Amino acid sequence: MRFWIGLFSIILISQNLNAQELNARVQVLTPNIQATNKQLYTTLETAVREFLNNRKWTDETYALEERIDCQFVITINSRNNNTYDGHLQVFYSRPIHNSDYSSPVLVHRDNDFTFDYLEFDRLDFAPNTFISNLTSVLAYYAYIIIGLDHDTYAPMSGTDYYNEAQNIVGNAQSSNYGGWDSFGGSNKNRYWLTDNLISPAFNNFRTGLYTYHRQGLDLMSKPAQIRTAKLNIKESLKSLKQVNDQRRNSFILQLWFDAKQAEIVKIFSDGAQVPSADLKEVLLEIDPNNASEYQKIR
Repeated sequence: MRFWIGLFSIILISQNLNAQELNARVQVLTPNIQATNKQLYTTLETAVREFLNNRKWTDETYALEERIDCQFVITINSRNNNTYDGHLQVFYSRPIHNSDYSSPVLVHRDNDFTFDYLEFDRLDFAPNTFISNLTSVLAYYAYIIIGLDHDTYAPMSGTDYYNEAQNIVGNAQSSNYGGWDSFGGSNKNRYWLTDNLISPAFNNFRTGLYTYHRQGLDLMSKPAQIRTAKLNIKESLKSLKQVNDQRRNSFILQLWFDAKQAEIVKIFSDGAQVPSADLKEVLLEIDPNNASEYQKIR
């Protein structure tokens, strides 16, 4: 009896030490489809969830509590036999030290999402081969999320994962699916997202991820450090002006402010005050779409 208890304990410890990286919630929505076989979409949802959560994406060791919480929402607008067309929404929020708050880092809707799927087929992915658009897109965003998560904890530490995502882009460009190329009239697709993340022109953005979260939000649970935290956050945001000066209207800055605008206004409107006139000037310049919101900063 003791043998089996000991063996079970070893298995549990081993699982805790080698947990996969993602803890992804998955939804498949079909608002415009009169589904005669609703089980098909439930099966797809389960397959995607297992693909994201059961696969080991890195060589690193994650404990269960260290897994990265994220969400993938697949909306299917039309279906033609085994081909599906719709969009994918991806959400990733980073937990903040000593709090129950999670800070949004990626809030994105990918509209170039067409894929083939046969019910009960296994979802396969190979790093150096294009197998299917469904798994390539999912793997791409898995690596983007892991890279962003790393960058928020240590400066420039997400590079390997952005390179994995870029490799997926290269493999997928020979397919007929959208979202993988630099041409086509859009600078807001998967190609350009990885281009932004690995380009030296965006190093201030990436180091800012660390400053904003690790040297900013993570300090705010300690009253004596709140002012320092806000000043660090302020400097990380002001450093984005240099990024914007080099690459106007970049995709990554648009995504950043889509995720962070409300949080930024709250940080600099509540609690301990820091000089903000210079910050407001920068925010109004690089994110004019939210100008009315930034006027609320005191």
